[in-house]
Amino acid sequence: MMVRSGSPVLRLGTLIFAVLSLLLGAGGTAWPQSAPPSLGVQEQGPQAPLPSTPAPPVHEANPGLINEMGKLFDKLPSILPPIKSPSETMNDLSRLAKPSTMVSGRMACPASSNGAPDCKQAADQLCQSKGYKEGKSLNADSAEKCSAKVLIPGRQRKPDDCRTDTFVTSALCQN
Repeated sequence: MMVRSGSPVLRLGTLIFAVLSLLLGAGGTAWPQSAPPSLGVQEQGPQAPLPSTPAPPVHEANPGLINEMGKLFDKLPSILPPIKSPSETMNDLSRLAKPSTMVSGRMACPASSNGAPDCKQAADQLCQSKGYKEGKSLNADSAEKCSAKVLIPGRQRKPDDCRTDTFVTSALCQN
């Protein structure tokens, strides 16, 4: 079984597996049992002779938990990705991380085809107004905008008198 020395989880799993194997393997031998008490009754009659050679033990596949755990530990090196050196890890992270800047402002989110606000487009517009290429919305604000009709005393308010506008107030911009 191949174990990677760099992973503490694998070391712990290997240690647990070894301890369980030792404990369960030592349980194969048993203490001899004494004959049950006869309680004063004796059997009469012939007894069958004991066989002179014991039959060989039959080894069947053990489908138990320990056997399945052993199979899992045998498969672990092929399942896990290879361990990278620190320099390879830093190279991977530097490729993923792009330089970015947080900007503040206020840009209205236009309505998308399904009626929900499209704040990605507003974040892009906010970043482009500051000289960047694209952006992601970090913070948004919403306000209810109503027509002057709602101020008329005694007039019943209708569902289309007010609408909710959403604004991007800060965005993470990238070149």
